[in-house]
Amino acid sequence: MRPFVLGLVFAAFAMPCRAQEPLPATDVTSAQLKAFIDKLPKDAISDSPVRVVDVGGSRVGVFGVFRPKTMPGDAIAHETKTTEVYVILEGGGTLVTGGKIIGTVKQPSGRSSGPRGERIEGGVSRHVVPGDVIVIPGRTPHWWSSLDGDLRYMIVRADPVGTMTLK
Repeated sequence: MRPFVLGLVFAAFAMPCRAQEPLPATDVTSAQLKAFIDKLPKDAISDSPVRVVDVGGSRVGVFGVFRPKTMPGDAIAHETKTTEVYVILEGGGTLVTGGKIIGTVKQPSGRSSGPRGERIEGGVSRHVVPGDVIVIPGRTPHWWSSLDGDLRYMIVRADPVGTMTLK
């Protein structure tokens, strides 16, 4: 199922290439992704790039995320047009999208830009489990309101502006 989902994600974000040679495909195996997430710190929310590639004028990144049960995190809405696709690998929790961010907090230096807050009101709440896929358009508020346990997931980010650093 995971290769099918990844194929759909990459196909959905593929941008038409200029008249040039086809770009090579990029593989991130499930073993590579698992090993990458296993190395992330377990005492913090970690969201790090496994690979970021140029797909012909835009970029697509595959990120590994580890989120400890004790740290659901802030509500956030990224300022960029970057769409995020979450693929839940292990664990589960309640993810809220849309609505309005409440209790806006000042961001520490170096954090991604965009409003952050304590929670979301008026959004769509859903309980997610391994195998679930959630597409979060750029600028859409999102928040993990609760976690069942530690959570491991992959994020595929489509960056139409090409601002992600290649890796």
